[in-house]
Amino acid sequence: MNPVSSALRASVSLLQGRAHFPSALVGRQVQLDGRQFVVFRQVIVDRPGAAAESAGAVFIPRFRLSGMSPRANERFSWLPIPFFIGLPGFRSKLWLVARDTGEFAGIYEWDKPEDAERYARSFAAHFMTARAEPGSVSFRVFPRGETLPFSLVPPGG
Repeated sequence: MNPVSSALRASVSLLQGRAHFPSALVGRQVQLDGRQFVVFRQVIVDRPGAAAESAGAVFIPRFRLSGMSPRANERFSWLPIPFFIGLPGFRSKLWLVARDTGEFAGIYEWDKPEDAERYARSFAAHFMTARAEPGSVSFRVFPRGETLPFSLVPPGG
């Protein structure tokens, strides 16, 4: 799907109130591959007719920015949202930052592994890679049933 089609689908989701930005996890810590990250945003898109079962795949990108502070990127990261929440199979995303190192990560849920792999080749993923420090980007797709490398740290933990 091209970026314009995705943005149009995202606009419909936003206008119909199916895209939500809950705040319950914002500020919570996530342990990812042994590093501490903090959730700074979440989006969930409800799709009519989508199965209520758990996601078929989780996609986790990680990167360090080149030439932009973590705070600036947290604001800037609103811009690509319409280019991925309208992609087929998108369910949700957590935005994560390790403020001590400036490293960012995301935890995306997709209907199936093919959707996550398609995202890795999308305009939005290329946009992220272009802004990242060379050599710092990694993408991993975890099909349903595979052990995930993250956990939500209990409050006060």
